[in-house]
Amino acid sequence: MAMRILWPNLPAWLVPVATEAVGSGFELEFREKFDDVSDAQWATADAVVGGCPPPYIDKLQACRIFVKYGVGYDDVDIERFGKLGIPVCNVPDYGTREVADHAIAMMMTLAKSVAYHDSELRADLKGNWRPQHNPFGRRLSVCTFGVVGMGRIGTAAARRAKAFDMDVVFHDPYQPSGYQFAIGVRRADTLAELMGQCDFVSIHTPLTAETRGLIGAAAFAAAKRGMILINTARGPVVDIDALHDAMKDGTVLAAGLDVLPEEPANPQRRLIAAWQNNEGWIRHRLLLTPHSAFYTPESMRDNRAFAARTAARFLRDGRLENCVNKHFLIAKGKKNGPTEL
Repeated sequence: MAMRILWPNLPAWLVPVATEAVGSGFELEFREKFDDVSDAQWATADAVVGGCPPPYIDKLQACRIFVKYGVGYDDVDIERFGKLGIPVCNVPDYGTREVADHAIAMMMTLAKSVAYHDSELRADLKGNWRPQHNPFGRRLSVCTFGVVGMGRIGTAAARRAKAFDMDVVFHDPYQPSGYQFAIGVRRADTLAELMGQCDFVSIHTPLTAETRGLIGAAAFAAAKRGMILINTARGPVVDIDALHDAMKDGTVLAAGLDVLPEEPANPQRRLIAAWQNNEGWIRHRLLLTPHSAFYTPESMRDNRAFAARTAARFLRDGRLENCVNKHFLIAKGKKNGPTEL
């Protein structure tokens, strides 16, 4: 009997992408909405690719692997899957270039006052024609670019900043000693050390218990005055109430946020309310995008294709890639995958 792979929430236009990535020898089932998946389909799936909200986890009886779209997995109960003996895998090799590009685009938009000039000219085309007026501008080659979290995306962002002749420094206690020499950047041993020297700080760390609120009051207290903050990672890594205060007192000159603690944005947050009301003190200083850094048509295809490939490789060859819950897995014999991971 062919092994069965279930996609419970795959848009129809991506079905050919997933089908091609899997290859032959599997029975494939595609649904666009979770509610359209029958209990029998959940129960008999050897692999689930895409999403599996908590109410559906207990319906999995034959599942040997769950592959989640995307890099982050803070919204998945990896411990619960682990106790069921089901490996959870993510897709860390998609969107790297897109997110790094977005971080640099936000930096450039602020550093060159692009959105500022566009808005000002729309208000008064003649009166605001001020070529020499750039409230955030500095020559990038005299600036220091800091990266918090030097994984795939952080490294890609660092390489892009180096292309602007910026001095690049990173903080990441999980990168091995000497990594800085491999890519030609500097290393800060502490977050405070990084914050104190950087003109721009770009966040690229995953959301964990350790990183939640990492960029908060203490980090801003250590920051170089007039810095610009960019976050394209996870919203809760930055305490936006502390960011509000740091922007209000001038510690942070400007910020570009693609991610927020609540999405869509919560208008009750002081920072969001001030931005939405276009209060004078924050006007032009906060740039928001709707968690869109990851998106291009190419990245969407990569995400779905790489997820499908991960599931197929495991079922076909026992090759487990990008598993994020190894420490929770209970060995259950060959049916549920390798007993040693």
